[in-house]
Amino acid sequence: MRRRSISTTTALAVVLSSVALATGVAGPAAADSAKTLPVKSVGDIVVDGTHQRVYVSDPTGGKIVVTDYAGTVKATLTGLSGVSGLALSADSGQVYAAVKNANRIVSVETGTYTQTASYPVGVAPGDLEVVDGRIWFAHGTNFGSLDVSGAEPVVHLAQRGDVDFSGAFGMFLASDPAVPGVLVAGNGGDLAVYGVSADGATLRVKGDMDTAVRQLDLTPDGSEVLTSWGNPDRGYGIGAYSTTDLSKSTGYPIDAYPNAVRVAPDGTVAGGSDSWYEPDVHIYRPGASASMREYDFPNTGNSSGADTLVDGALAWAPDASRVFAVSVNTYGTYTLRALTDPTKELPALKVSAPTTSERAKKLTVTGKLTSKTSLAAGTSLKVTRTDIESPTGKALATVRTKADGSFSFTDTPPAGGKVTYKVSYAGDATHAPASGSDAVEVSRTATALSLNNNGKLYSYGKDVTFTAHLGTTYKNRTVAIYADPFGTDKSKKLLKTAKVNSRGNVSATVDMTRDTTVTAVFTGDARSASKTVKSTAYAQAKISTTVSKHYKTAKIGSTTYYYFRKNTEPVFTTTMNYYTGRKQRFQLQVYYQGSWYDSGSEYFALGTNGKSAVRLAAAGESGVRARMRSSYINGSSGDSVNSTTHGAWKYFTFTN
Repeated sequence: MRRRSISTTTALAVVLSSVALATGVAGPAAADSAKTLPVKSVGDIVVDGTHQRVYVSDPTGGKIVVTDYAGTVKATLTGLSGVSGLALSADSGQVYAAVKNANRIVSVETGTYTQTASYPVGVAPGDLEVVDGRIWFAHGTNFGSLDVSGAEPVVHLAQRGDVDFSGAFGMFLASDPAVPGVLVAGNGGDLAVYGVSADGATLRVKGDMDTAVRQLDLTPDGSEVLTSWGNPDRGYGIGAYSTTDLSKSTGYPIDAYPNAVRVAPDGTVAGGSDSWYEPDVHIYRPGASASMREYDFPNTGNSSGADTLVDGALAWAPDASRVFAVSVNTYGTYTLRALTDPTKELPALKVSAPTTSERAKKLTVTGKLTSKTSLAAGTSLKVTRTDIESPTGKALATVRTKADGSFSFTDTPPAGGKVTYKVSYAGDATHAPASGSDAVEVSRTATALSLNNNGKLYSYGKDVTFTAHLGTTYKNRTVAIYADPFGTDKSKKLLKTAKVNSRGNVSATVDMTRDTTVTAVFTGDARSASKTVKSTAYAQAKISTTVSKHYKTAKIGSTTYYYFRKNTEPVFTTTMNYYTGRKQRFQLQVYYQGSWYDSGSEYFALGTNGKSAVRLAAAGESGVRARMRSSYINGSSGDSVNSTTHGAWKYFTFTN
């Protein structure tokens, strides 16, 4: 144990600045969902409705990730360098993938996720479409076909006819299973419609678009080609072009940066946009001039803008129950999002209740049900009241809307406290369910609750009984008592939860090793208000000091002294209940001409075993009398978890 020394024979004003620490050492329904995708990039996305699987290609990672509809990964197909375009066979038995860096198209069996074939095509394939069993693939600014129906695969390249495609985004293809023999191709500002068969592609019509595209799709009735992108001078949106002459119709407006478009089997249009501060997916009924529903991605990155849609990363479930989208944040994390009920408008249901009300008095709740297309007057709404006596909710009478969607109802709340009124709309074929709620604070009788021992000081380790007294209440007679010791290393703890006795009392015992805040809590009932009271009691520190190196003890008058030879260095070892960073205050006084005088004091840290040893220098002469004590000083001893406590004086003297 390391020690340093001070002299007790210096002047009376000596300060213990030369005393150092000696420390002991301690011993040893369907709902929208989102799942992170394990990918580095996204090339394409396709949905297998038969097996309810989603396929996402990762060109950078050279793999295809297969998930279920909730986004849980079911398989990962690797070794596909630069894999991009994906397409599903008509019977959902195969997924075809364009493996760009291998100049191949591979086929994956959807039931087992097994690669069943690999077809060399002689060029780097990109976007894929399946039309009448043949696989059409983009390559550069052209496109070709792969026919695997015969004994040997047949590849045809450069099928674009006399259209001079050019542009920065590569070739995009589009088709629809409901429109046999038709393929659409677009690149840069060029667009063309082809009739396709085993003999190749025949140009039907070609033309120019307003701007470049990020994705194409064909409507199920074969009447229009939809394009995603936009021109700031001509307006952003989903462009719509007639497949007969490529004349442009109104299309589907999107405020900024459209980057994806997909059409459901029923003609519903999903348009995507690369938008930090606006909705990301926009749903339109066929031919509508305004979206019927929008989805806004959250912000999971580190910028002010929210996550954004990856270019072209939209796909419908074949039954139109979901739209799947892949978003990316500023960390480069990709998330598969399943957006439910996309073909249904999402109504807004607002409910307004009074802020406060008296118990057993009638109150009025109002509200309004609105949607992009008006709902019929008399629409039925379910009403539920939740309160202390009905925590799971109690059904009230059904309410019906007026022509403008507004509604109102009255109720007389039987219970006080927080009362919540929830109003629900079940939805219909074109509207998703919706609900709204509001709460009213209903009056209750004030409750009398008290707790003893506030402000009292106790010796270290004393068992102290705290008693809570509860006055008259309606039904609930239960009180909980908690103890929260001072300090950051111990948390608030429940001591007891019990019904009060016939006198209204309930008690719990606290071992007072620290200053402690005791709390009594009554949670209230239907007619009696909740009440919480606190009592803070204080605990002294535990302090003891031992003396060593003396040769005897004897009394001088009525006081016991430790006797040291004049050349011996006294050692004082103080033990105190430990707390992180705690220090003891060592105080020294010298006896002179009948009085005790302070010779100084200093703080010394405790070891983790709660011990601190101080060695004083030998007096060097006889007849010197002194005394010391160790103290815990709240706030100055390194913490504030105990109340100020002084140890006993230890008296000592030096002789020849």
